[in-house]
Amino acid sequence: MHAPRRQRLPPRLTFRTTGGSSPWQTILLLVVRRYHYEVEQLPRVDLAGWRRIDGLKKDGPESNLASGRAVRIRPGAGASGSLFPLQVLTVRDILADCEGVVRWGGDDSPVDESLFYLDRGPDDASVRKLADRLRRAEATPGEGAGVTVDVLAPSRRDRAKRLVREQRTR
Repeated sequence: MHAPRRQRLPPRLTFRTTGGSSPWQTILLLVVRRYHYEVEQLPRVDLAGWRRIDGLKKDGPESNLASGRAVRIRPGAGASGSLFPLQVLTVRDILADCEGVVRWGGDDSPVDESLFYLDRGPDDASVRKLADRLRRAEATPGEGAGVTVDVLAPSRRDRAKRLVREQRTR
């Protein structure tokens, strides 16, 4: 396993992942950046990435932290209802932009609203396709994280609602 490394984030934020810049790290980085810009500004202590498998539930979604394929945003605030309704809408919009590749622990049982993780295998073609799209957006002025989006726009809401139904049935 590779040593943990720091990823490019908004100022004052860091989290550890494994290895180099992989497609899933690109995706999780976008989730963190959009959360920071659109949901709630995050202090450094509110972000946790890679963790040793010791102490994690090995058969649960949090085990993805040990492979670098998950991130906790606001660790300790995992209980249901830790976000305001508009924040939940924004989280759902972020997930919809990730095209079903990322799952939110707020939709799991038991609920963990702090956990975001890959819902596909790391070699799934949709992971690389999404990462490539996100990299292109970040390199294009006026696109990517930090750009204002209307999470209440009907087309965006419909897409987010569809994803919730799909992911909750799995």
